[in-house]
Amino acid sequence: MAGKKPQKSPLSKGAKRRRKPAGVSTGLAATELLAAAPPGEVAELHRSIEQDGGKVLSVYREPYGGRWVVMAALPIDLVEPTPYQRNLSDAHARKLEAVIGKIGRFLDPIIAVRAPGERGKGVAGSGGNGGGPKFWTPNGHHRLSAMKTLGAKSITAIVVPEAAAAYQILALNTEKAHNLREKALEVIRMYKELAKLAEVSEETYALEFEEPALITLGLCYEERPRFSGGAYHPVLKRVDEFLKQPLHAALEVRRKRAGAVMGLDDQVVQQVEALKARGMTSPYLKSFVVARVNPIRFRPKEAAPLAFDDVLDRMTKAAAKFNPATIKLDDLARSGGAPDEGE
Repeated sequence: MAGKKPQKSPLSKGAKRRRKPAGVSTGLAATELLAAAPPGEVAELHRSIEQDGGKVLSVYREPYGGRWVVMAALPIDLVEPTPYQRNLSDAHARKLEAVIGKIGRFLDPIIAVRAPGERGKGVAGSGGNGGGPKFWTPNGHHRLSAMKTLGAKSITAIVVPEAAAAYQILALNTEKAHNLREKALEVIRMYKELAKLAEVSEETYALEFEEPALITLGLCYEERPRFSGGAYHPVLKRVDEFLKQPLHAALEVRRKRAGAVMGLDDQVVQQVEALKARGMTSPYLKSFVVARVNPIRFRPKEAAPLAFDDVLDRMTKAAAKFNPATIKLDDLARSGGAPDEGE
């Protein structure tokens, strides 16, 4: 029909609209990135990089926050991944090796910081940390591995003066999407390292930890590598919260919470096995049982929130009373969610 406006295609379920560009400019103009002298700590970093056999290519302020960074070529043998990030994916590393080798170019610098034993060392203080790495990369594990396998002598890196960047793995990641298990394990490894360093609460590292549920799930994955965290993550996201105690004290609370989740899992596994014995083989069995015993699934938004311990206690009791004999195949067919081991 003439004059009829075309309809806009609706967003797919779950899709988010992209944010519109900010109406007000922020950060630095291109001509401002080098329009100042770097502070003393950056000049010292410059000197120490070159004393270690590296070469500074540029010192500039990044365009958004205006913080100083150093673009450098580092001797590849002096760079290692931070010790608490996810394990290397052999498939992803091999893919990078093939691509870099085929095109004959390495164009994506890694992020690096001074290794703990090297921080604060200038020209007079250099001399190594007993043969250990001079630099850590929180974002570049796979690229670093690929370049080492290919026999590269050096690697380009954006060296960040602030040591805190070493713990911002999840926020900085651009290499390969983390699954839930990888996220949770990285978070709990960082958590345990940070608990040794300062008397601060979990909220201090909210950016690094991303969400409180990942801390609890990380402890579960450490105890049970095949733990199906995806089945419990939706519940934990709603009831877990950052704790206000210092990290070393909060860790004990986290261990109790992880124990409660694994206790619930023991009950759920029994019911899943009972369903399998009745011939039900859906990959959603565990998620299905968890959803059935979830006390907040249909809880009104205006209702008072339930505490973590209360929710886990209710779920554990409900899982013990769950009756597999009442479940029909149609019930499973109507259930949704990710497969139990699909994280």
